[in-house]
Amino acid sequence: MHVLGKFPVRRMRRLRRDDFSRRMVREHRLSADDFIYPVFVIDGKNRREAVPSMPGVDRLTVDGLLEHAARCVELGVPAMALFPVVDSKLRTADAREAFNPDGLAPRAIRALKERFPQLGVVTDIALDPYTSHGQDGLIDESGYVLNDETIEVLVKQALTHANAGADIVAPSDMMDGRIGALRRALDQGGHIYTRILAYAAKYASSFYGPFRDAVGSAANLGKGDKYTYQIDPANSDEALWEAGMDLEEGADMIMVKPGMPYLDIVRRVKDEFGAPTFVYQVSGEYAMLQAAGMNGWIDRRKCVLESLLAFKRAGADGILTYFALEAAAWLKEG
Repeated sequence: MHVLGKFPVRRMRRLRRDDFSRRMVREHRLSADDFIYPVFVIDGKNRREAVPSMPGVDRLTVDGLLEHAARCVELGVPAMALFPVVDSKLRTADAREAFNPDGLAPRAIRALKERFPQLGVVTDIALDPYTSHGQDGLIDESGYVLNDETIEVLVKQALTHANAGADIVAPSDMMDGRIGALRRALDQGGHIYTRILAYAAKYASSFYGPFRDAVGSAANLGKGDKYTYQIDPANSDEALWEAGMDLEEGADMIMVKPGMPYLDIVRRVKDEFGAPTFVYQVSGEYAMLQAAGMNGWIDRRKCVLESLLAFKRAGADGILTYFALEAAAWLKEG
């Protein structure tokens, strides 16, 4: 028999004892509404190409893309994010294919909006899929990425995507001042309802490797790096400066990238601004979870859902994840 006064009045385990009480006091919940599904698009018909460093992820032609879009609608995933993989012959120093109205990205946007008008379409605004050198912007003779000259091309790219029907443009380039330039150009072009999801805190991370393989920019980038325009992983305050400037310039939503290694940044950004805050569970995070799961080292389903819940707990309102369709199906199953 317990002696009165020898034990705590508040026993934290009481609420954990049964499933019903655990559910009653649960602070954060995942739903399909939290996900944006990133997809890689290639030219042609009825083709798919596996991405070796991202097991389970394929590059898809537009017809295959429509199948995935139908699944998004069925599961309640609100949006897809498009990442085009263009032919190497179309990659040039000036990235002119980025604003070709008949290019791969605009064609994919039009096909999606015609077939599934209720599905949100997010497009990447950056030049690395289109440059012969693999950088996110135009470069000078020394290889340095030029800021203002790059923004001029980004504006053309964003307008091309908006004209094709993109709902959200997501500049991931990290050029200074590009959000303001894009907002002005979109508004002047009559696209006052086109939203901007700014990659406000995009770090110069080593977790992007599989993505660069998937879009074909790794070979072009070679031994180059993006340290002169992406944030130093050692810095935290700098992310707040970046997010604050993007919001002041007209961003509707802001994003932190990568995800799991930067949960502290997600929390700080959300606490500081209270704005719609998104996070990208990047290719390296996906590849690690997939590899561990495929080898039986972890319970894949439980670990994936736990990782996604961690983003919500850190303050994220939405998550770009390659697990979007699987996770939505798991949540539907209960």
